Parts: sequence; C-alpha cells; structure tokens
Amino acid sequence: MLSLRDCLDYCDLTDEEVELFAQHERLPCEVAATIACGLVQTEDGVVQFDHCLADMLEDALRVGEDANTEHVFHVYAQFRAAHPLAH
Repeated sequence: MLSLRDCLDYCDLTDEEVELFAQHERLPCEVAATIACGLVQTEDGVVQFDHCLADMLEDALRVGEDANTEHVFHVYAQFRAAHPLAH
C-alpha cells in the first residue's frame, strides 16, 4: 500500500500544494492528495490545479491576511515553476 508521502513523491507535489488543494476542495489531505496526483498527470489537470491555487490566492488577497497571502503566493509560484504547462 502506498503512503501519502509515496503518492506525493510520485506526482511531484509538495505538502503545501496538497494542503491548499484540500482546503479549496474541503477534503481531507489524504483524499486531496489522491485527486491532486491524478490531476497533475495531464495538461488539463495541471490547469485545473493551477486554477484552484489561483482561487486560493484571490481569496487570501480578499481577506487581507498578509501572512496567509504570502504563504499562498509562495506555494502558487512554486507550483507554477514546477508545472509550466499551466501558464
């Protein structure tokens, strides 16, 4: 049986990316990791994942919590650098 870490290593996602995806989709991290790993296997899925993180950044900006906004921005920039298909 694969662990959560095995799944994340396989699909080249960070814990933070999966945590934000889980928050966005209101899912437990284990479920979000499984879905996210499937998404980033295709170009369309990378674009969908990118849109989720962009939504999280917009929400953080709207709420105005600087620390959270900075964190989401960092995670989003990291994802875009690792998955250039989303640009």
